[in-house]
Parts: sequence; C-alpha cells; structure tokens
Amino acid sequence: MPDAYPALWRFCISLTGRKDWAEEVAQTTCLRAIEKADGFEPGTHLDRWLMRIAHRLWLNELRARKVRTASGLVPVEEQDLADQKNNSAEANIFVSEVFSQISALPDAQRHAVTLVYVEGMSYREAADIMEIPIGTVMSRLAAARKTLNTKMPDEQRSTL
Repeated sequence: MPDAYPALWRFCISLTGRKDWAEEVAQTTCLRAIEKADGFEPGTHLDRWLMRIAHRLWLNELRARKVRTASGLVPVEEQDLADQKNNSAEANIFVSEVFSQISALPDAQRHAVTLVYVEGMSYREAADIMEIPIGTVMSRLAAARKTLNTKMPDEQRSTL
C-alpha cells in the first residue's frame, strides 16, 4: 500500500479540494481497504482499487453533507405550496416567496420557523422536538423574523 498512497493522496486532494478532507478520505480509504482486503484481486492495480473506494467514500460523504446541511431538500420552487384557504394567484405567489425566504434561513432558525409558524406547534413542543430550551426557540424565532422582515418588501411585511 505504501507505493499506492501518493497516487491515492493526490486523487483525494482532487476529489475534496482541501488537504484536511483529503487526509480524512485517504485514511478512511486505507482502513476500508484493510477491512475489505479479501475483495482485492491479486494481479490487478491496487491504486485503482483504492481510488474506487475513495471515490465511493467521497460520494457518500457528499450525500451525508447534503442531508446535514439541508441542501438535499427539494427546492421550494418545486413544491406545491398553494394556499388551500385562498386560491388566488397572488396569495400563492406570496406563499412561495415566503417559503423561499424561510428556506434561505440558517438551519436552526429554519427548523424553529417551520415547527412553530408553519406547523403551528407551541414553543414548548418545538423546544422538545429540537431538544433545546424554550428560550432558544424564542431567540431563533426572533432572529428569523428580523431576517425575514429585512428581506421582504415593505408592503408584504405586515402580513408576516
């Protein structure tokens, strides 16, 4: 494996674009290769086998990051957000704009807004779900309101 490591390292750098992430992927690749050594066919290229493992590990990491950062969510434009109480086109456009702004909030604020304002939960229920103090929920909601109010046009602010 020592002869193949420099090529693996370079490949990991090209995958990740960062030395610290490349180091993690390369080390994880080596560990996985040791665990799955029986899957290596003698006489084949060790470096290519390691790179295939590294590539799969990196793709899995990217998928996990999308989930952790919520960028794996479906874009709001693709959601059917029609207001069931008011089927006017203007109201539906407004709802879509609000959801676009909500989806741009930091994760913690977006979760609080969704639970309290969208799902109609109490502060206590939201705090229990997120496993945080109720004061933190209130703080996140206040910060989210402030951010949303600065981003929404003046004529729409009164409806938030």
